[in-house]
Order: sequence, then structure tokens, then C-alpha cells
Amino acid sequence: MKTKFKDYWHYNEEIYIHEEFVRFVEDDLAPQAQISKKTFWDGLKRLAIKFSKENERILLRRKELQNQINTWYFNNRSSIRDIQKYKKFLKNIGYLIDQGADFRIDTTNIDDEISKKPAPQLVVPVDNARFAINAANARWGSLYDALYSTDVIGSVAQNTDFDHERANQVISWTKSLLDEVLPIRSHSWSDLTAIKIENHELHLYDNLGEVFLESKDLYQGYNLNEQLLEILFYHNNLGIILAVNKSSKIGKLDQLGISDVIFESAVTTIMDLEDSVATVGVNEKLVAYKNWLTLMTGEITSSFKKNGKNFTRSLKMDRFFISPMGKSFEVRNRSLMFVRNVGHHIMTPIVKLNDGSEIGEGLLDALVTTACSLADLRKKGGIKNSLRGSIYVVKPKMHGPDEVTFTNDIFKEVEDILNIPRNTVKIGLMDEERRTSLNLEECIRRIKSRVVFINTGFLDRTGDEIFTSTLVGPMIERNEMKSADWLQAYEKNNVDVGLKCGLIGRAQIGKGMWAATEQMSNMFAQKIGHVHSGASCSWVPSPVAATVHAVHYHRADVRQIQKKIAQSPESTEIHKNQLLKIPALWGKNLSKEEILGELENNAQGILGYVVRWINQGVGCSKVLDIYDVYLMEDRATCRIASQYLANWFHHGLISRQEILDAFEKMALKVDKQNAGAMGYNKLSTNPRPPAFLAALELVFEGQNQSCGYIEETMFKYRRQILSGIIES
Repeated sequence: MKTKFKDYWHYNEEIYIHEEFVRFVEDDLAPQAQISKKTFWDGLKRLAIKFSKENERILLRRKELQNQINTWYFNNRSSIRDIQKYKKFLKNIGYLIDQGADFRIDTTNIDDEISKKPAPQLVVPVDNARFAINAANARWGSLYDALYSTDVIGSVAQNTDFDHERANQVISWTKSLLDEVLPIRSHSWSDLTAIKIENHELHLYDNLGEVFLESKDLYQGYNLNEQLLEILFYHNNLGIILAVNKSSKIGKLDQLGISDVIFESAVTTIMDLEDSVATVGVNEKLVAYKNWLTLMTGEITSSFKKNGKNFTRSLKMDRFFISPMGKSFEVRNRSLMFVRNVGHHIMTPIVKLNDGSEIGEGLLDALVTTACSLADLRKKGGIKNSLRGSIYVVKPKMHGPDEVTFTNDIFKEVEDILNIPRNTVKIGLMDEERRTSLNLEECIRRIKSRVVFINTGFLDRTGDEIFTSTLVGPMIERNEMKSADWLQAYEKNNVDVGLKCGLIGRAQIGKGMWAATEQMSNMFAQKIGHVHSGASCSWVPSPVAATVHAVHYHRADVRQIQKKIAQSPESTEIHKNQLLKIPALWGKNLSKEEILGELENNAQGILGYVVRWINQGVGCSKVLDIYDVYLMEDRATCRIASQYLANWFHHGLISRQEILDAFEKMALKVDKQNAGAMGYNKLSTNPRPPAFLAALELVFEGQNQSCGYIEETMFKYRRQILSGIIES
């Protein structure tokens, strides 16, 4: 059937849907979700027509508020630092709203991974099936492997042969840790000579006889499979498995025969459709949707070749143990999966309205990801995600309570379309925009029956901080920002408000990503601070990092920390006053060397990320920084870097020519760092390639981008390459 848009199928001549998406829905999604095609297409039409205008209004409201703030900054130069005056103005324009009566969330049907298990959390691009499977399977991780292969207990050996000395260091370090988390009365794990299971009970021995755990309840069960004995313990509600195999290479080094210690690690994972992907084209987005669908059906696989051998990966089946009473029981072997939808500001070419305009991609995500999740909810057996009949969606980049209400209304409509109970869809609220931070309690109130997650994120939140207040003056350096008053208040406020609203035992309070993927020793030293701050989950960049970070949740009892903080929280008004302290230089002079150093650092980071995004569609990867250290980069890191340079350029700290010179210089460095990389196209060629032009545009047009988001520029250049308009 011909339509006025090439490659589109019209539905009742009101919406136009890309033919590739039609095939996905009718051949894959609808059958797996057990819904009719008509149900889906009628529902999509309802969403598109009912919410598109409101989506436009929300984005216009953001611009209106920013224009009012810019005008106020211009007219109140002498009193910008008067917090009370500033706060009064923000209330007058509706940017800051009055706080209502105290309340507590009442979300129900929450899986234990969220309500009962403080633990690390992974975020992974769902368009990469191999990465997604690895993350889902990272529920349990080898502590021995994590310690042996990283720098947590000292620099990693360079030789590839088995290092007996290193292995013994790992065993010794782990035995000391077991003394902390699985203590034995008046003894050390290093003293033990035998470990046995008799009549389903655990028995431990040293040279003089039997010894006993300080708490018998730590031992939960065992599994015996030929030579391998696995013994399950729980501490702080997280599992620890001792694998005993005296004939194995590692087991022979230990008098107990322990061949591995396996920690419950990435208890939850966010499968990401947002910042860590580059799903600009229709087919790219469909790959991501299909991966989410097959994660929900349990049928996802990934085949690849490594070291000349062929491998196929799939989701792990659950583990089985025998309890001290002799009864068999299951232990979950996969991470509980959230799916992160895109923000309200992104449009999609997959669905168009009659006038040719694209609908909000968040509307499509809401319907598609929820429908995909029905494949999990409606399964009778096999691999399950939620055992409580819930669907977990993370919603990013919402600006204030009204946008949270808009999200809630969308999911109400989706639930009605799919005929599922109200509040089946649970929402993870990303506290990453300034208007949300200042009104966090009211944002939570709007989804108090859905919320299962709030978190902080330094990068996006700082990007919005800079964008909102750019007219005030040049901002402090990036390293200084981490200790700024507003940022400290932001991190504390998130926890205090979450606890006040009753998230303990119902929802996660999270902290942001550790980006330095190779620096596990530094992560191990620093990230325990997230646990002590009262966070019940914290983002890590890899399964290995999740296992390393899991140690922190054994060394500190998050629930007790949260209860202590909840007894004496700081005033939310004090937090708001601190949050409104704009992190400008306020006349502080920086040397030219400091300024150019900051310029080159951010330029290198932008180029290193953008070149992969534009040319190859890689949304998240390990990228070498200016010091040749690998960092995990995504759109949030690019947003903060581009906003820094846009801010300094606006105020004349750096000139256009200095920016051009820095990008020319850093293009050569990024090309050198990527020399020999498969599919890499140089930045330093003439004429300048699209990725180089996109990177410059992010800086020179940074103040004209909506809220400082980078998608407008990135999508434009990526789509040109996909359509063949320009060469990569």
C-alpha cells in the first residue's frame, strides 16, 4: 500500500509506521507478548495522538523557564548569590514548588533484589546482545578471578602463565575477608584443615577438632556435583558460595581445597536504551528492542569467536542447593533486569503523525518495552525476570514533578492498552536534572505507587547545572566541581529524601558510575563511600567490578546505615539552599596553563567518544582519556565536557581559535590512540570528517542545545552517515 512517506505503513491514516517496525511487532512482539496486532496498533495510535502535544508542551516549558532564569540573571547581577531572593524568584515562576505533607511510598509487588538486597548494579547497552547476556549472568562472580586479574591487592602480573605466588596472595586475602563476613569462633579460616557436609549440616575442623561459625544461620545449604562441593552462605542478605574441589589447580594450593569463592554481585542490571546506545536508525533501534524481547523470553543468544574458537552465550539457569533440613531449593542465577527508556526530549522516525512530525521516542519505548515484558510475566515456567509480576522501567532526564506526572500518565495508558493491572510498571527515577533535585520529594510523590529506584549521577547533573546557570559566569574546573557545595548537598539530599519517603525495604537508593574500568584498586578504596552514604546500590562498569564492589556490602550493613541516617536527616531546606549555590568561579583567576589544560582534556574526551558514536554507532565503550587511562564513556560524559567548554567559550576564557587549535591537536592524539582499531576512521583528515564537525558543534552550539543535551547534534550527523549523505 502506498503512503505519502516512503517505507511507511499507515494505520487509519492517522499514524504512519516504518515497515521494519511493523514486521517486528507482527512477527515477534505480538505473539511473544500474547497480545493481538490490533491491540498494539490501536494502543500506539492512542499514545501518539493523546500525548504528542503534551510532549511538545513539556519541552517548550523547559525553554520558557530557562529564558526566565536567564533574564533574571541578567537583571540581578548584584544579588545572584542571594539565595533567599533567588529561591523566591524560582517559586514565582514555578521552577521550585512548595513541598506538600509528609508521605511514604506504597509500591507493592517488588522483587527481593530491589527491596531486600543492597548490592552493585550494572548498566549495559541493550543493543549489544553479548554485553547484555554477560550482565544478566553477572548475578554471581568469582572473587578469586576478580582479585587475580585486577589491581585490588596489588599490581597485576604481566606474564600470562599461571602465577602461583599471585594465587596464594588471592587465597590469603580472601581468607582474611571470610574472617570478617563469615567469622568462626576464636579461629581464622586460615587455621582450618577440613570442611565437610554430614547429614546436610556443615562441619569445620582445624588440627585440634571441630570449630564453629559464630552464627549458625550463615550457612544455608550445599550442592555436590561429582568432585565439586558448593557451600552457600548468606551475610547481609547477600550470598557467598565456597567452591571446594581439592583436585583443581587452585584447590591444590589450599589445605581446605577451596577452589573458588563466589560472591553474589550484580543483583540488578539496567538494560539501557538511552545514554549507552546509539540507536539512531530504525534498524539500530529494532536490534535493541529485539534484544529486550528475547531477554524477557529467555531465548537471547550471542555467538562469537575468541582466540580462534567459536562460542555461544545464553542466559544461565537457576542454581539448586540442599538446605540443612535436606530440602532442595532454587537460588536465582541472573540479575533482575530493569530497562531504561529514553527521555522526553528525543523523537523517533519509527512513527510519524499525519503532518510528518515524529512522535516522542519515550512514548514508543513505554509501549514496546512494557509489551516485551509481558513475555516474562505470562510465562508459566523457565527463565523468569520478575517473580512478583512487575515490570521495571528506568526513566531518565525528567525535569521536575510535572514531567514525572506525564510519565506516570503514559504508563497508566500503556497498562490500560495492554490490559494489565495498575502499577504493574514500576519506575526508577533518575535524579539527574536540577529541577528534579530541587523538587525531589514532590517528584517521588507523583509516582509513590510505582517508584522502586532513585539515584544520583554526577555527569548529567553537572551538565544541567552548568547549562542552567551559564549566564552567571564561568564555572569552576571539573575536578573542583566534585567537592562543590551544591554537589555535596545533591548527594545527601537524594538519600535523605529517599529515606524520608519510606524507600527502606521498598526501593533502591543508588549512586553513580565508576568510570575508570582498569583502576579497581582505586574503586575499591573509594566506592565504599557510596555504601556509607546510605546508598543501597551503586553503578559499576563491568561484572568483575560488581564482584569487587560486592565486598563493600558485606563490610558495611546498608540497612543499619540507612536507619541511622533516617533518625537524624538534615533539613531539606538546608539542602535546597546549598543546591542553589551556583558553582561559578566568582572572580577566581585561573592561569592560562590551567585553562588550556582543561580545554584539551575536555576536547580529547569529546573527540574520543564522538568519533565512535558517529562513525560506528557505539554508544558506550572504554575510551582512552588524555592520560591514556581507559574510562567508560557515554552520552552523559560527553554532555558535561561540551557544556564546560561552551560555558568557558561564552565567557571568553577560551577563544574560538584556541578551541579549534585544541581540537586539531587532540584529533591527532585520538587518532594515535585508535591506530589499528578495526573500523576506525581518522579525525585528522581534510576535509574534516563528520565526527570532528559534530564535536565542534557540541561546543560552539552548546548553549543553543535543549538543556545542553547532545542528541540533536549527534543524531543529525549519525543519520547523515546512515543515509549516505556524507561519508564517515
